[in-house]
Amino acid sequence: MPWEDAYKLAIGSVVPRPIAWVSSVSADGILNVAPFSFFNCFAANPLILGFAPTFTDDRPKKDTLANVIALGEFVINIATEATLERMDATGRPYPPDADEFVIAGLTPAPAIRVRAPRVAESPINFECRLHQLVQLGEGEGSGTLVLGHAVHVHVDDGVMDGTRIDPILLQPVARMGGPYYARPEILAFRRSDRT
Repeated sequence: MPWEDAYKLAIGSVVPRPIAWVSSVSADGILNVAPFSFFNCFAANPLILGFAPTFTDDRPKKDTLANVIALGEFVINIATEATLERMDATGRPYPPDADEFVIAGLTPAPAIRVRAPRVAESPINFECRLHQLVQLGEGEGSGTLVLGHAVHVHVDDGVMDGTRIDPILLQPVARMGGPYYARPEILAFRRSDRT
């Protein structure tokens, strides 16, 4: 099938998808932040998270990927219901010299171990150094899996329940198919405790 149809089939079926709200900086110092719903965690030792930008003819290499390749660093911020509209605003195809922090009214916060800023409005930030790039296909509809080693993690105490992150307090948003997002209410049930 055409890649566009395969894409629509995948994003409508593999739901809800977590969102990596990735902040980066270019070699020229231009700040960038963009959401990616092809995102997950892959290992705990070392802590590896990954996201995959896809390619189209009009955007063969997204600004985030170009920045990651240039500097080898980025921050994965967790998008929440409170930041949904601003996160969505950063997902437009802006020119490379645009600062999405300014466009979306976000606050760049300094990171501890990487040059890319954190999104201050996000309650969880994973400072990452590039671990590996995996090319997934060629041409339109292909992508690059960006695997990052999280070298520092920021977690707001307000989303914690003791020693764990509480999904109800966090209120993360997830991507559904098309223009739809999942609300945190879907997380309001708990699995039964197993003995």
